[in-house]
This record gives sequence, C-alpha cells and structure tokens, in this order.
Amino acid sequence: MTARLLVVEDEPAIRDAVVVALEQERFRVDAVETAAHALERTRADSPDLVVLDVMLPDGSGIDVCRQLRAESDVPIIMLTARSTELDRVLGLEVGADDYVVKPFSLAELVSRVRALLRRRDLDRLGTHTLVSAGDLRIDLVRHEASIDGRRVPLTPAEMRLLTKLAADPERAFTRDELMEALWDADVPGSSRACDTHVLNLRRKLDGSGVAIETVRGYGYRLRA
Repeated sequence: MTARLLVVEDEPAIRDAVVVALEQERFRVDAVETAAHALERTRADSPDLVVLDVMLPDGSGIDVCRQLRAESDVPIIMLTARSTELDRVLGLEVGADDYVVKPFSLAELVSRVRALLRRRDLDRLGTHTLVSAGDLRIDLVRHEASIDGRRVPLTPAEMRLLTKLAADPERAFTRDELMEALWDADVPGSSRACDTHVLNLRRKLDGSGVAIETVRGYGYRLRA
C-alpha cells in the first residue's frame, strides 16, 4: 500500500512544491495550512508521515508536534526557516524525528521521508525474526529462505529484496523502493539493477508457487 503523507505548510509556493515532489515519488499526499487542520486531519486520517512547518498562522508547529506525539508515533519531519541549534533541539525534544531547515533541497526532503518510512517499517518488524508469505519462510537471524521446507539459496542482496516483498505481500513496490531496501540510497541505474535482481530471484523461485509479478509501469509485487 502506498504511504500516505500529510504536508502542513502555510506558504503556497513551498507547500505546492513539496506536494508535487512527493507525489512524483508515488506517495499519496494531502496538504493543510494551519495547526488546527493539521491536528484534525492527522487524527482523522492517521497518515504514515507528517511534514510539519514550525511557523503556522494559528500557532506553532512545535505545539502541534507535542500534541501529536502524545497521541501517536507517526513519524514527523519539521520544516523551519530558523537555523539555530536551540530551535533544532527543541523540535527534536518535543518528538520530531527529523528537522529540515529552509531553504532546503526537495531531493533532500524526499530522501529523508523515505529514510523515516524505512525506519518505521523496520520498527514494525520489531523483534520478529521470521517473515512469511504463503509457503515462503525467511529466517532473518539465520539469513535463510525456504519454500515448503525446501531451502532456496539466495545472495545477501536477493535475501533483502525478497524480504522487502514478503513483508507486505500483494503490495506493489516501485523499483526505487526495492533498491532502497538494498542500498538505503538512490543509485544511478537502479531500474536496470532492480530488474536484474528480480530476474535472478524468479529463476530460483520457478515452480515453487511463489512468484514475483510485474506491475506494468510501476514495479513488482509478490504472489504466494
């Protein structure tokens, strides 16, 4: 399922640019302009991540962050024109997960959003050491994968890629999302590299009842 993001920013030019940049990465993005609407929308819709400006027309983003953190563990990235260390520390102390100072690079913001969402996914796995989908079992401690009891020999990269797909079966992942599971960063030529890894995995999964399907124009998903 595509991550749902809430952008809270009262400056139209910044808000629109951030929304467009995130939507281009295939996130579902909603946007509001005030502290009151930020609290209302977050409580109603439970977004996967909030991008929150510090200076809002009806209050402080710091106070919004404090209230949200008392109610939810939603990841929060603060946006602010302030650059002092004290302001950055205050934002983090009230529960923000990251802090971006204006003016900022949209590419940097997108990268930080992705990093926080990856961290959230890892946290949700918690202490679980087994990922399963149908007859597929992946032991994260032993770094072993098996299908119906038969071990499937995988390289470390293939293991990480298959684990990403199996952790949320039936969900379609973009090539960029899958490559980030390997390198935690944007990699030039990642589409071709992703296709190569998927091709190798398909060969090893052939006839097992576990398949990696192509989602045309988007990426891949696991069927088990």
